[in-house]
Formats: sequence, C-alpha cells, structure tokens
Amino acid sequence: MPHEKVQEIARQGGLASAEKAGHEGMSERGQKGGEERKRQLGHEGYVELGHMGGEARKQQLGPEGYARMGREGGNARKDRSEREDKSSRRNEGSEE
Repeated sequence: MPHEKVQEIARQGGLASAEKAGHEGMSERGQKGGEERKRQLGHEGYVELGHMGGEARKQQLGPEGYARMGREGGNARKDRSEREDKSSRRNEGSEE
C-alpha cells in the first residue's frame, strides 16, 4: 500500500478517535502524554530541548532577526511594567 494511502487512513482514524473522545478526552490524553514525556526526559532532557529549540530559532531568524526579537521582547516588558506602575499608583490613590 502506498505511504500516502497509509497516512490518509491513519489521519481518518485519528479524526474519528478525536471526535469520539471529545475535547475533555483529548485534553486528558494530552496531559497523560505530557506526563510520560516528562518522566522520560527528566529536567536535564527538557533543558537540552530548550537549548536545541533556541538554536533552531536562531538559525531561522539569523543575527538581525534574533536582535529584533530581543528588542521587541524588551519593549513589551517595559510597556507592561509601565502599565503596572500606573495601575498601582491609581490603586494607591483610591485608598485615601
């Protein structure tokens, strides 16, 4: 049987299984799978995966894209901090 046909049959089976399990059932399956993966890899395994993902992303973006991503993240953090400061000052004024 051609590989594409096998893939299509597997896809249809997966869709039928997901429909039967519903959202709750699929969520439970995902959590069980995540717990098993966590058990297999351990802390060090997740650290290694994180480094590999970071390296892959750096390769995708290149030096300019990686620098831009850092600036955007820094700006978002600064904006959030400023909003939180304004909010806390408003709350302090309402307590008087």
